[in-house]
Parts: sequence; C-alpha cells; structure tokens
Amino acid sequence: MVTATSLASSFICCPLKLSSSSPSYINPQRNQRSPTSYPCIKADLDQNTVVAISVGVVSVAVGIGIPIFYESQIDSASKRDNTQPCFPCDGSGAQKCRFCLGTGSVTVELGGDEKEVSRCINCDGVGSLTCTTCQGSGIQPRYLDRREFKDDD
Repeated sequence: MVTATSLASSFICCPLKLSSSSPSYINPQRNQRSPTSYPCIKADLDQNTVVAISVGVVSVAVGIGIPIFYESQIDSASKRDNTQPCFPCDGSGAQKCRFCLGTGSVTVELGGDEKEVSRCINCDGVGSLTCTTCQGSGIQPRYLDRREFKDDD
C-alpha cells in the first residue's frame, strides 16, 4: 500500500498530511486538513517564462477584445443617421468627367494648326458621371457600406 508520505517529488516541497484516525461522520472537524498540510508546488519561473505567459494572456485578450470593439462600433453606427456629404462629389452625386473636364467635348490637336473637336466618349457628352463613391446618393457611405461583397462562385 502506498501512503501519502511515501509519495515524493522534486516539485512538491511538503508531504501531504492526512489524519485517518476517526471517520468524518464522528468528528467532521478532525478530517479537515490544516493549511500547512496542503502540498506546495515549486516551479522554476524565470523572467522569460513570465514574459511569455504575459504576452500570451495579452494576445488572447486583444484577439477577443478588438473584434468585440469593432462589432459594437458597427452596431452603434448603424443606429445613427448618416448625413455626411460625399467627399469626392461634394454631395451632388455627380463627378466632373476627367477626360473632358466637364465640357462634354474633347479637343485633339492633329498637327500643324489643325484641331478636331469631338464628343467625349467617357461621359457621352454630358460632362459628368455618377459618383462612384456614393453611387449618386450624395451621402458619404460608411466604411463597410463602400465594399461590394460579391459571391463569384
């Protein structure tokens, strides 16, 4: 039979002391261990181990905390009305054509003093295009609203 005092380990600094003279139903106070009888675990923790454990705990906390923070920000932003005017089109919903600079026609110098004026093929002669940022609404979309999630399968 193995007794508690015969179990020895280099990691346990004090042996386990159990009192077994009387059953616990006779004297419940007697069967309880004293605080000095609990085994004391010795561990060699150097500075590198402490730093590694600390970094691991902080990494787990950050890995959980950041997504929770962003989800709460998205939820609170969706509850607020978005009234901010679009930056590229100044809230008009249309941008000036970059080829014809809003004139609707393009001038091409052919050589000598010859010039040819033709209708802009980019804006079809209108001089403006629908704003690609706000899709013509004039309201600056929120960050996640600007993304188009397409399933290409």
